[in-house]
Amino acid sequence: LLGETQPSGEAPRVLMATTMLGYNHAAVVDTVVGLGLVQRGARVEFLGCDRMLPACQLMGYRKEPREGYGSPLVKKRCESCYTLGCSVNEELGFRLHKFSDYLPAERMEELLRLSNEVPLSELASYTQDGVKLGEHALAGALRFFAKGELTSESHGEFVLRRYFESALRVKEIFSRILRENRYQSVVIHHGIYVPQGILVEVCHQYGVRVVTWNPAYRKHSFVFSQEDSYHHTMVSEPSENWEGLTLSAEQDKQLTDYLMSRRYGTGDWIWFHKEPEHDLDIIARELNLDRSKPIVTLLSNVVWDAQLHYASNAFSGMTDWVLETIRYFEKRPGLQLVVRIHPAELTGFVASRQLLQDEIAKVFLKIPGNVRVVAPDTQVSTYGLGDLSNAVLIYNTKTGIELSAFGIPVIVAGEAWIRGKGFSRDARNPEHYFSLLDELPFKTRLGERELKAARLYAYHVFFRRMIPLPFIEGISRAEFGVKLDSLDELKAGRSRGLDVVCEGILDAKPFIYPAEEMANREGT
Repeated sequence: LLGETQPSGEAPRVLMATTMLGYNHAAVVDTVVGLGLVQRGARVEFLGCDRMLPACQLMGYRKEPREGYGSPLVKKRCESCYTLGCSVNEELGFRLHKFSDYLPAERMEELLRLSNEVPLSELASYTQDGVKLGEHALAGALRFFAKGELTSESHGEFVLRRYFESALRVKEIFSRILRENRYQSVVIHHGIYVPQGILVEVCHQYGVRVVTWNPAYRKHSFVFSQEDSYHHTMVSEPSENWEGLTLSAEQDKQLTDYLMSRRYGTGDWIWFHKEPEHDLDIIARELNLDRSKPIVTLLSNVVWDAQLHYASNAFSGMTDWVLETIRYFEKRPGLQLVVRIHPAELTGFVASRQLLQDEIAKVFLKIPGNVRVVAPDTQVSTYGLGDLSNAVLIYNTKTGIELSAFGIPVIVAGEAWIRGKGFSRDARNPEHYFSLLDELPFKTRLGERELKAARLYAYHVFFRRMIPLPFIEGISRAEFGVKLDSLDELKAGRSRGLDVVCEGILDAKPFIYPAEEMANREGT
């Protein structure tokens, strides 16, 4: 398909590190973006795993994981993953770097021995040339089991060591690739776990600029970041990226309309509620809440997920925060606490095997009379609870952005995106967190200045950082499709979203879609 259009020589050279070639989301987006880069004069190559890793992000828990690794079933999955991705890249004419080309069999045996020799107590902190291989291996194993710890798993150590072995292999393979090839940038899906998290760190080690991306909430949109996963860059993003914005009345209404659509998922391709209950009277009645007394809602994260994506600030972990918060409210009978357990425990891409409700039950044989625990499968709207609440407590959920934009005070205990943005109350440590709780109930909602900052940030996140690529369509929650009549649609100037993505990859420009300019140009 590319024919003679794939440039050579001194053209900017970009590596699309898809790795898991048959993973639909990554393969579709990387291929389309790669074609767009070629249309802008770049030389694009791909990196793919050809059945080389004992464990990766695509593997999930089964009752007998020891039998799962190396069994015909897993080999079949590896085979289909590689075959699909390889065929697509070969048909398009891209150069494909295969893992097996960079790691001889004898070296694989040495890495296997090393993966089994490192003491278990030292494995999670194991580093090599500054690359945190053990941390990524542990993240992969926790995701595999969908738990926040491995001690209760009989095959926990075995699985952890297989992820560690994979991390060792990926580090060695990618280090050799970067030594033998010079790239202007490397594009990596997600940017955490095995293998993607290793690729990001190796790029840093060799001074190669790295770009990561992930599907965003809004349909046809994606979040791209420079140098790290968006899980981290969105926390540290400088405020000047949005503080100078001025929203027109139309843009302000656009924001409100989208935030209201979030309550039903009508504008998104990532959502967790099917038929949420929004009626405040019904919610209060179902949860036996007294609306004459202040209500405070705590929004949890998935236990294993919260441990992987963020560095905890005020507490040792999300579960510890929840338990300590319940203990605090037990001593404040004049307040009502609603613990809303995240629906994604059951409806996320990886259903959790460690349920927060069980962790609470282990500590509280009887839930305090002023505390309500809302199970993940309860169709009570999280947004409805926010509307009922005097304040909302979060660890690192993105829902804090939306609730703040409607003036609801939010107290942050973890590394949420809104931390440090000027409109949330951010806990520095447990003592500071409890001092913030001592101020409850708050007398008012957010003030005018705070509300303006919250709405500007929400607009920035949902309309500027989430970049539209309208030709990528959602077929299902696990599958993307492409709607293009011609490669000409990927040329510069045809799609402002793709322009922003390619300029960020080639020229290190910020991945910020000028939604306000596009709205003015379109008259809406």
